[in-house]
Amino acid sequence: MQIHVVQPGNTLSAIAATYNTTTTALIDANELDAPNNLVVGQALVVPIAGRFHFVQPGESLYSIAQAYNTTYQELAQVNNIPVNQTLQVGFRLYIPEQAQPPITSNAYIEPFGDTVSQTLENAAAKNTPYLTYLALFSYNVNRDGTLEAPPLGNLLQTAEQNNTALMMVVTNLEEGQFSQDLGHIIVTVQAVQNTLLDSIINTATANGFTDVHFDLEFLPPEDREAYNNFLRTAKQRLAEAGLLMSTALAPKTSAEQQGAWYEAHDYAAHGEIADFVVLMTYEWGYSYGPPLAVSPLPQVREVVEYALTEMPADKILLGQNLYGYDWTLPFVEGGDPAEAISPQQAITRAREQNVAIQYDPTSQAPFYFYTDDAGNRHEVWFEDARSIQAKFDLIKELNLLGISYWKLGLAFPQNWLLLEDNFTIRKLE
Repeated sequence: MQIHVVQPGNTLSAIAATYNTTTTALIDANELDAPNNLVVGQALVVPIAGRFHFVQPGESLYSIAQAYNTTYQELAQVNNIPVNQTLQVGFRLYIPEQAQPPITSNAYIEPFGDTVSQTLENAAAKNTPYLTYLALFSYNVNRDGTLEAPPLGNLLQTAEQNNTALMMVVTNLEEGQFSQDLGHIIVTVQAVQNTLLDSIINTATANGFTDVHFDLEFLPPEDREAYNNFLRTAKQRLAEAGLLMSTALAPKTSAEQQGAWYEAHDYAAHGEIADFVVLMTYEWGYSYGPPLAVSPLPQVREVVEYALTEMPADKILLGQNLYGYDWTLPFVEGGDPAEAISPQQAITRAREQNVAIQYDPTSQAPFYFYTDDAGNRHEVWFEDARSIQAKFDLIKELNLLGISYWKLGLAFPQNWLLLEDNFTIRKLE
């Protein structure tokens, strides 16, 4: 798989010719709705076996081979050139396919109301082949320890058809918000815990869940050890029932990090108790905050590197957003929230506004500005093939267990093609 960034004057036919592919293949891979009107700065995935490398100034066959984890002899043989050939800038080298390391992949799905929308049903059907787990968000805990289930629709059957394990997400959500009071009850009241764990095991067993995932957020800081003890109790009960247990962790960079979302999440304890964890490494740029990349690479790396001091790499799923935001400027604290948009919507909006997409090399994320018909200035940050590849490279570099997406339902076709190209997706027996 190749990533091509559209340059001024590029046409789809010229891009296809560059990579020995077809315009139809490019349209299908990127789900292009306006193939004759590409956006400058738009990242396309090119569905080819292996990839092409265009020689840059100062590069040699040896340095290129090192970058792609191969040998200069193999590159010379594959490209039918002498091993000592001086490479001209712009010369096209073919890079053979590399071995794909195994990865565990998860995606949350969040159905609302009484039924599962057709959009979410379609997203599950389309994307569960790329997933180890499909995480049903969420089973909400009542104050007596009983559970309120989300609508399930055909999601369980879709997961089974694609050999995708089911994750049962248990939260302390009340009226759409994480409740500190409810969280305190869950982790401190023994009778509630007994009822809750009985309810979880009965529900998980009846519906074929493999993993129970605790996403308890906004807990009182003084409940840190109570939460740890609850997880120890839950782990024992769930293991006896043949169930795995995982947790979601706020993105911390130290054990002493202060703040209502962080202090009760003990990385070392979760790493010891849980079978695996999800690091929620997103929402630096969020709907009520100033314009920023949603998951900037330096900040994501800092969280992961801290986590690795508290737990092994093979217990960590890197959290990854499947969306971006459109902020109306100037940003005002407490003002209207930014609009959540899919990567596909972000590209369409750039085309409609006739603006080029830029890319920030520090955060490793695409962005652009535009002015709407009412004269309001906007700033948009989202994800594209380049930003997601940067996260895949981080997973490989640090040998993490895998990735966890929040959340299905917003179109990002390049992600799934690159996921399959970079990794072999684990499927549980």
